Amino acid sequence: MKGLHLLCLLIFGVQVSLPCPNPCSCHGSQVDCSSRFLNSSNLPSVFPAGTTELRLHNNRLTTLPNGLLDKLSSLHEVSLHGNPWTCDCGVLYLRAWLRRRPVGRPSAHINCSSPTRLRGRLVEYLTEQEVLDSCHYWYCDLALTSQALLFVFVLVQAALLTGVIVFLRRFEKLSREARRTKEESLTEGEAQRDSVVLPLTDRSS
Repeated sequence: MKGLHLLCLLIFGVQVSLPCPNPCSCHGSQVDCSSRFLNSSNLPSVFPAGTTELRLHNNRLTTLPNGLLDKLSSLHEVSLHGNPWTCDCGVLYLRAWLRRRPVGRPSAHINCSSPTRLRGRLVEYLTEQEVLDSCHYWYCDLALTSQALLFVFVLVQAALLTGVIVFLRRFEKLSREARRTKEESLTEGEAQRDSVVLPLTDRSS
């Protein structure tokens, strides 16, 4: 039973350490995902547990998923330069990871590409307030856009309501004129009938 347990652990360990994430290439404990046109949507979600060197440079990464690097306890070197990092709320995990990394792991060239006011800044040395201000900036844009759309919606509704009111008033006016014309026609018809009947009555008498 003990031998079977050890065999299961061995098999499990091999299964964990062998897979190389697509489309990266692996050489021993080195995982090379550089220059693969990776972005935040097609970046591998897990890497081999024994990875000591991870190359993610020269891709299209704007953020890293939370916790992506935390389980790689053997990691000694990571290359992240050459990516268009967006320094808003999504960069908080990368900033925190860079700040708590052991000394000797380079962070040079991990620069912000956007927003414009933070372009060229090193991600590691951004203040929390600068990052949060960028978050607020995007939230404000979203809020302003929502308010503008709401304002346009209200204007359209007001225009439709005004059109309905104008139509109803015109319809009411036309209805009154039609009723008045009908009443006038009936009155004229009765008057003409009376004028025809009266002479006949006088002739008979």
